[in-house]
Amino acid sequence: MKQLRPLLIGLPLLLAGCSSVGFSWSSLSPFHWFGGSNIQVTDTGVGGINAATPLNHDALDKALDGNYLLRNGMETRNGGIVSFYQGVKNNEVKLTVYGSAAGRVARVDVTDKAIATQWGVSIGTGFSELYSKAFGACSRGTDEDRDTVVCSAAQSPHVSYVFSGIWHGPDELMPSDDALKNWQISKIIWQADTAK
Repeated sequence: MKQLRPLLIGLPLLLAGCSSVGFSWSSLSPFHWFGGSNIQVTDTGVGGINAATPLNHDALDKALDGNYLLRNGMETRNGGIVSFYQGVKNNEVKLTVYGSAAGRVARVDVTDKAIATQWGVSIGTGFSELYSKAFGACSRGTDEDRDTVVCSAAQSPHVSYVFSGIWHGPDELMPSDDALKNWQISKIIWQADTAK
């Protein structure tokens, strides 16, 4: 017991010293280690959202761990009316969840910098970090993404990266690989149906 005594006396001092350098017991939480969010884009979905998730407030709120204020709406897409929910944080839309005719989640558009893919890709990742050339993996964006280039993720047919940047060529042409190397991801898309 005599050998343990100095350690037991020093333990309160050690713990007291922790508080003086900003230690808090909350930092032991796993959520703290990963920046407060455990939501990721994976092959099967975004956070708890997957192809079986109903497109309703309660289901989406639970699947996103209550991290966003959810507001719903409708819009025209591909000649039809689709329902969606926007996930809002700090008065900014961080993600948009679209539904299918069956009332399930069909697509999630992620613009939140705090959400990365399971492969470590996030908003702001450069084109040249993932691709050496666009051919075979990328195409011009359409609709609201018409000024972008959309590339399929190498790891999943369900995940695409939307790259934005400067291009001085015609709208209908794919930017050159040299121009694309400076473009960055502005949106990550997960789709339940791989037929994009």
